[in-house]
Amino acid sequence: MSTVLELDDFPFGLALALLWCVAMLRGQATYWLARTLTEQGLRHTRPTRGWRASAHAWLAGDALDRGRGAVQRCGIAAVPLCYLTVGVQTVVLASAGVLRMPWVRFTLAQSVGAAAWAGIYATVGFAVWSTVVRRALDGGLGPWAVAAAAVLLTLAVALGHRGLVLRRRRRGTTASTSSTEVPVVPVSDPPAAPR
Repeated sequence: MSTVLELDDFPFGLALALLWCVAMLRGQATYWLARTLTEQGLRHTRPTRGWRASAHAWLAGDALDRGRGAVQRCGIAAVPLCYLTVGVQTVVLASAGVLRMPWVRFTLAQSVGAAAWAGIYATVGFAVWSTVVRRALDGGLGPWAVAAAAVLLTLAVALGHRGLVLRRRRRGTTASTSSTEVPVVPVSDPPAAPR
């Protein structure tokens, strides 16, 4: 008796629907969190100094309005396409919220991407997962060994990410203290032409 769910044991339609719902909920939560934080930040804050003032000015400025217009005209394809990538989904979905993309457009585009994501994971994703777990359990490894391998993999990824962050920080401090920097010289406006 196998303890691993086989792909044939799980109804494909149910898996597809469940995964689509998960993708839609995650995408909507990301979109609305980013949109709400942006709108509340603009409505209720008026920072006068530092990075907060710069971020507030950028979010309220003309550049973001132009960016929003570009996303609304032709960038909507980024929403469904982000579901076919790894590591970009959250950024694209949050960007749609920050840019305050109209909800109906976002939801329609998201539903296409969520369906593609669900289709991939309901077929290939489950098959790969089932094969890996079955081979680990059939090869004499128990469920604790599989869980330990998952924990070790997570730890390795976390430590690798931490090392990358520390390296970038070190480079940032050495780059700012480097003697090879070119000084920025302000340029004055040319004199006005006589009328």
